[in-house]
Amino acid sequence: MFQRQTKITKTLTALALLAASQSHAGATLDHVQKSGVLRGVLLESYPPYSFLNSKNQLDGFDVDVAKAVAKKLGVKLKLDTPSWEVIAAGKWGARWDICICSMTPNKERAQVLDFPVFYYNSPAVLIANVADKKTRSIKDLEGKKIAVQQGSSYESYLQKKLIIEAPNAVQPAYPFNKVVIAPYDNEELAYQDLALGAGKRVDAVISNLVTARERISKTGKFRIVGSPLYQEPNWVAVDKGDAQWNARVKQIITELKKDGTLSAISKKWIGSDITN
Repeated sequence: MFQRQTKITKTLTALALLAASQSHAGATLDHVQKSGVLRGVLLESYPPYSFLNSKNQLDGFDVDVAKAVAKKLGVKLKLDTPSWEVIAAGKWGARWDICICSMTPNKERAQVLDFPVFYYNSPAVLIANVADKKTRSIKDLEGKKIAVQQGSSYESYLQKKLIIEAPNAVQPAYPFNKVVIAPYDNEELAYQDLALGAGKRVDAVISNLVTARERISKTGKFRIVGSPLYQEPNWVAVDKGDAQWNARVKQIITELKKDGTLSAISKKWIGSDITN
């Protein structure tokens, strides 16, 4: 009797877990379709990927890609801009559905987020003040202060623990011994401090090549130092564990690549196609 009840209990438990799993698997897509809203998340100050324009509206490459995804789903887009640490921590729950926000998969993030599809590639670079003629590579910054977005792959890189969790990814090399890491909540503030001059508050910044060029062209106060430090494959991120949502997001991005939408968005904001 006890053995039979145990078998029945195990069977019922397994069925319940299966039902719960199936329910969760489609939970995000079901919510998006029923609410008619795609809840996206990205950075407020990461031009030309995401930034506030002259009308105080979010604009940029990532914003346009998110709009294209929402259009494919036939829903409206709602964007939030919390700190990068909050975004990368995962466990979003009912807050957000998707992060089209220039995120590079790494070991820590892969534990709390899923990365269903790649959407563009770009190099990470070292940026110095234009008046700083001594810094020719990151080797010249031993013991000096380098600013990064807090919680970013750049911070992991300076900690020498960046492992890129992406197919066929080339892992970064670390041609330096030790530097002082200066984490910033906002990359805009990091550039403002670097603009004061090398050694004033920081000695350099690490960021995305395209973002760096944007800052250089607008201010003339910075320069890119040497060759890229490593290549950043950027993937769309979603909260962990919803296979059906992962598949739908991958399908949509694949369609946007195929029909030329991603390429057109890239050429609009970057001047070239970085999506292949």
